Amino acid sequence: MGNKLISGTLGKPIKRRDILKGAGLIGMAGVFPAILTRSAFAADKPTVVNSIRSLSNPYHATWNKGGAAFAKSVGADYVTLVTEGNSEKGIADIKAILAKTGGNAVINVDPNDSPDARAIVEAAKAAGAYVVTQWNKPADLHPWDYDPNYVAHISFSGVPYGKAMAETLIKKMGGKGGIVALGGIESNVPAIERKKGLMEALAAHPDVKLLDYQVANWSATEALDKTNAWLTQFGDQITGIWAANDDMALAAVEALRADGRAGKVPVTGVDGIQLAVEAIQKGELAGTVAWDPYWQGGMGLAIGYAAKTGVFDPAKEPKEHREFYGKGVIITDENANTYYAENIAAEPKMDWNDIWGRVSGQIQYD
Repeated sequence: MGNKLISGTLGKPIKRRDILKGAGLIGMAGVFPAILTRSAFAADKPTVVNSIRSLSNPYHATWNKGGAAFAKSVGADYVTLVTEGNSEKGIADIKAILAKTGGNAVINVDPNDSPDARAIVEAAKAAGAYVVTQWNKPADLHPWDYDPNYVAHISFSGVPYGKAMAETLIKKMGGKGGIVALGGIESNVPAIERKKGLMEALAAHPDVKLLDYQVANWSATEALDKTNAWLTQFGDQITGIWAANDDMALAAVEALRADGRAGKVPVTGVDGIQLAVEAIQKGELAGTVAWDPYWQGGMGLAIGYAAKTGVFDPAKEPKEHREFYGKGVIITDENANTYYAENIAAEPKMDWNDIWGRVSGQIQYD
């Protein structure tokens, strides 16, 4: 059992062009015969699906590993869909997989943008599939309005962690100097919240000046270009760099390395990916926050799967189980070695039945 029946390699993404090409040549029923065959005789074994931005992004690559691990644990077919940062593609691919499975699916999705979540949830509801969203959704879209199919929404409060990374950065700077900041997609909830945390920290430290804030859309390429431009524009005025995710932070480190200042100008990120933790160990990154994408990729499916297979009824769960914050881990040079040994060097140990174990409170909206 597993993804090999669908794509040949565990966790290999299915390209939308292949879905559309297959549908055009042999009709909808023939695109994923393995899934349809399985659904025909084992309706109690839904296909589990992760929809993420990109497998080239280390954060989502780890998310995908968690999803594959959960699927293996229950003997379910596993599909990975990749949006490539394109909202239209992400929604279309999910609708296509819902059609192929006849709705016998559990979907765990990190929507490319907040408005995408509504279309995804409505499509899942119409198909009879079960869906868990993470990070991005409109504030007025709630799981309990789409019972039982919209099982839960998981996020992490970006304000305290964005602030914590700014505080870490300012401490490394000696409490004064000038910083530049790299933001995520403007309409993404995490980007908005993390920026708010940054601004709260800056307000408490008048001796630290924000030289510039630029949106780099979670992209290492954009972050590298912007950091190089800043190094030319501001030179030694830059004594710290804050980034809303690790990909952008590591791009800033790369720019500093080319400028001969890596390890001399502190940089912070968010996500806790392996390369970021290693950069902390090397002294090139000051801090990051780990969300544990392995847990996100697997537990999002585990929650949806438990609802789909009747382990619990979403409609009977409290709201703090329907929209909840998970727990982040702040990583600095003080705990990087321990975190690496326990969470990266070793295969993470997960109890996929402990579906509410990391609930840290109901999501609050302004």
